[in-house]
Amino acid sequence: MLKLGIFLNSQHPETDDPARHLAEMLEQARLIRSLGFDSIWAGEHHATPGFHFFPQFPLLQRVAVEAEGLAIGTNLILLPLHNPVEIAELGAFMDVATGGKFLLGVGLGYRGEEFAIFGVPMAERASRLAEGIEIIRRLWTEERVTHAGRHWKFTDVAIRPRPLQQPRPPILIGAQVEAAIARAAKISDGWLAVSDRLSELPAQMKLFTETRAAAGLPPSAHICRLAEVACAPDEDEAYRRAAPHLLRKYASYAAWGLGGVAKERTGSPEEQLRRLAADRFAIGTPAQVTDALVAQHRAGITHVSMRVSWPGMPQDDILAGIEILGRAVLPEVRRRTAALHGPQQTTTSS
Repeated sequence: MLKLGIFLNSQHPETDDPARHLAEMLEQARLIRSLGFDSIWAGEHHATPGFHFFPQFPLLQRVAVEAEGLAIGTNLILLPLHNPVEIAELGAFMDVATGGKFLLGVGLGYRGEEFAIFGVPMAERASRLAEGIEIIRRLWTEERVTHAGRHWKFTDVAIRPRPLQQPRPPILIGAQVEAAIARAAKISDGWLAVSDRLSELPAQMKLFTETRAAAGLPPSAHICRLAEVACAPDEDEAYRRAAPHLLRKYASYAAWGLGGVAKERTGSPEEQLRRLAADRFAIGTPAQVTDALVAQHRAGITHVSMRVSWPGMPQDDILAGIEILGRAVLPEVRRRTAALHGPQQTTTSS
């Protein structure tokens, strides 16, 4: 069965009131919980010109209070920028705070400004990611750890509290290019798919599963994808609500230097978004969004983190989008994806 979560938008116009946005995000979290979604996620960025970007772990710790029973995930932590001992401690606490439902998603990062701020050479990001994952895994599963690596060295270290999950929370890696997907298959528990186009997903999925099998590892239960989702009773209304705000988000991606981001600048906002959304997003009526999400599960995705709001989007529109997804899309996606696995899989887990 496909799990469905909501990715909270942490990025807000810098002239807006941050206290108001935090209160709105907590209201969103309460609605997400009441509607029975599986998870809540948030991301990480630093020094974002023109925007606030709420710090990831403090935000998720506060959200967890409003989202009891839901999984809480990072999509994703820019692990090369951080000391993995600190991330192990924070992740262990998040697992305690969520009752054993924390998902640690990590990735390389791509913004040179962020690496400069943290004093980390971008050329070291892959080795820091791999070594960081090794350290976190050991600290979560071993009583005391001594480590002598390229980037970190320490002796006889233990962390407390330990995670609740046994043997530990799953570690997932965000990856888009072939080398990164292969790395994720070999050194993590799962994959945060970052395919620009849905048509790219089958080939990427094949690479991930075959690389994992060749390494003697079992199939992953955690193949997650961050998806842009806008749902309304009418397709045109879904595009009208999302267009100016989702386009603003992708304009910031392009300004930050993210490769592969299409730049749509001609025509009305709705026309631009229709071109950008083709083979990428799930936008439309409940039936259209349901079909798009089920298609992702057929391609191998086990958990979709749905981003349903973008910088500047009014709270009423955000809540309306979450509401229709929870009432009209979530039950149908669960029914249809459970049926794909036979009659024995009829319950929901988070």
